[in-house]
Amino acid sequence: MYDVTVLPNGVMVVTEVVPHVRSVSVGFWVKAGSRMESPRVRGVSHLIEHMLFKGTPSRTAKQIAEEMDSIGGQLNAYTSKEYTCYYAKCLDSHLHVAVGILSDILKDSLLDEADIEKEKSVVLEEIGMCEDNPDELAHDLIFRALWGDDQLGVNTLGERATVRSLTRDNLVSYMDNWYRPGNLFVVAVGNVSHRDLVQLVSKYLGDLEGPIVNTAFSTPKTVGDVLTVERDTEQVHLCIATSGASRVDPQRYPVAVLDGLLGGSMSSRLFQHLREERGLVYSTYSYNVCYSDTGLFGVYAGMSAEQFEQVVGLIMAELDAIMKSDIREDEVTRAKEQLKGNLVISLENTGNRMSRLAKLAMFHQRLTAPDELVRRIDAVTLDDVVEVAQAMFSQSKLAISAVGPIDSSMSKLLNSTSRRFWRTR
Repeated sequence: MYDVTVLPNGVMVVTEVVPHVRSVSVGFWVKAGSRMESPRVRGVSHLIEHMLFKGTPSRTAKQIAEEMDSIGGQLNAYTSKEYTCYYAKCLDSHLHVAVGILSDILKDSLLDEADIEKEKSVVLEEIGMCEDNPDELAHDLIFRALWGDDQLGVNTLGERATVRSLTRDNLVSYMDNWYRPGNLFVVAVGNVSHRDLVQLVSKYLGDLEGPIVNTAFSTPKTVGDVLTVERDTEQVHLCIATSGASRVDPQRYPVAVLDGLLGGSMSSRLFQHLREERGLVYSTYSYNVCYSDTGLFGVYAGMSAEQFEQVVGLIMAELDAIMKSDIREDEVTRAKEQLKGNLVISLENTGNRMSRLAKLAMFHQRLTAPDELVRRIDAVTLDDVVEVAQAMFSQSKLAISAVGPIDSSMSKLLNSTSRRFWRTR
């Protein structure tokens, strides 16, 4: 059962009681991420996330860490394209301490200018670390290849030039615009009393002010570019993607089953045909990312340059086969069972349950119980899977990214293969 209370100022409090545990996972979710940034301040959401741990008038950065450690708790945060999450996990008896710390950093962080300059250097190092990882870079590039310079297409970490140029005024202005009570969701799962949490949140955040923010987006146009970066690596890291289902699209369930069937497990088509049968790759999989109004459905494979052409051809052949309904009922059934199993197992973790509830609340979805999700997955048919595959992969624009020992012939292959694939649709 879920309990929901909206405070008079607009802060939403959501809880789910799991009585057999002695801990609580609590998150302060702000509906503000890199998608809300203007081009000149790209990276500001992520920098703010870093800065909120650097001290308040009542706690230094060291005291924040020491206070959480003293209760045996965990404190962390992350930034995504559509939200930022500050979260803690602690014993149920220490929830008031965790909520107090999270409220303090959210409301009263100093945003000291000297600390901002130091943290900008840390973020620049983080960007460099991402660029040094060819696998991660290929996944980063696929978003730009699909959506170009739209906010969904750019790196959540920001760009070097914009991160360097960020000022305290930029951070304060962004927080004034987006860190408002109507944009804040406090979600807790575990051995928690809803009434007690509402009282705590009212105590700490009840005086927050600010009107509701309009977070409506214009859905990005699919660019469908081919982006390659030459690197002296042992493998070529390849991503192929197209636009997918949004968080609220009813087709997200067949898309999830398609993901499982194509590359979601060791029995999936990509794993079996590329790795087990031919030994062409060590790692290959598909993935499905949902946003409020669109999504990305992608395929990844890492292979040596010598195997590149064959792997690209086999991936395209798998996509083509599924679109032509060349799949079996037992494959669909196996993918559905794997999807349900992963869901149920993941929800044995209170942090995962908290994250799921928060995203439903933030994006105005009904707080569905896991049993209902299982029923939605069970209802997916083979025809549903073929239909979504045809809808996604019959689009005129396919995005491709590749990082590694790429030569001109390989770049031409990616472009020509993409054009040839779509001409046959």
